[in-house]
Amino acid sequence: MNGQTLSLRRRVYNRGMRALMWLCAGLTCALLVFLIGYIFCRGIPGLTWELLSGQTSYIKNTIGILSNILNTLYIVLVAMVIVLPLGVGAAIYLTEYAENRRLVSLVEFAAETLTGIPSIIFGLVGMLFFVQKMNLQAGVLAGGLTLVVMILPTILRTTQESLKTVPQSYREGALGLGAGKWRMVRTVVLSNAIDGIVTGCILAVGRIVGESAALLYTAGFGLVLNDFFTALHSSSATLTVALYVYVNERGETAVAFSIATILMLLTLLINLSAVFLGRKLKKN
Repeated sequence: MNGQTLSLRRRVYNRGMRALMWLCAGLTCALLVFLIGYIFCRGIPGLTWELLSGQTSYIKNTIGILSNILNTLYIVLVAMVIVLPLGVGAAIYLTEYAENRRLVSLVEFAAETLTGIPSIIFGLVGMLFFVQKMNLQAGVLAGGLTLVVMILPTILRTTQESLKTVPQSYREGALGLGAGKWRMVRTVVLSNAIDGIVTGCILAVGRIVGESAALLYTAGFGLVLNDFFTALHSSSATLTVALYVYVNERGETAVAFSIATILMLLTLLINLSAVFLGRKLKKN
């Protein structure tokens, strides 16, 4: 009798937990669909060719976000070109070469601590160091260097955890077949950890594209269309900064929703490109 009662309670508990799980999953999906649908419904009607290819001018009373789209891509390019070798290289050294485990633990603790610091703090430090101390003009270069400091812990920790998931037997087998240390890391470890590295890159790119607080101090509010080398040392507002400007200073909510739509599509495109590149690298 007690066994039947226990079995009945267990079935009721399992069904209740399963229903709760489905309810939470349904609410999460519904909230996501609502947010995406609402932004698209408000933003897509305002996406015109003049908005996408034009330039903002207070004299002509025109609004264009081509410069902001290019500045966002410039920031992503500068930050990722610098942070990828640093983050992946540091993770490889800490996981495969470092012998002082206390130092490794200290670096891991510092990286995890840095990931929790508000981005506005990185912006303030970037302004004081890169703009004032190093005499860099507010622009893509100063903003990109600030974002490098901000996303380096993310790249470091995700890559490090991905390297740790590779079985030790793979390393031992490669070394037993006569491969050197670096050849083993390059051909065996990295090829099996590429999925985690790509995931870290996606997280980093998503944070770069969606960042505004740190760039307010370091990249500036400029809405002028510049080429890449000019934008490095001139005020260049990204899409998120432009969204802030149009909402708070000009009251252009329709333009802000259009920018939000472009941000979502741009993030999706970059993520799909990173996944595709990761699969190609894994095959090779």
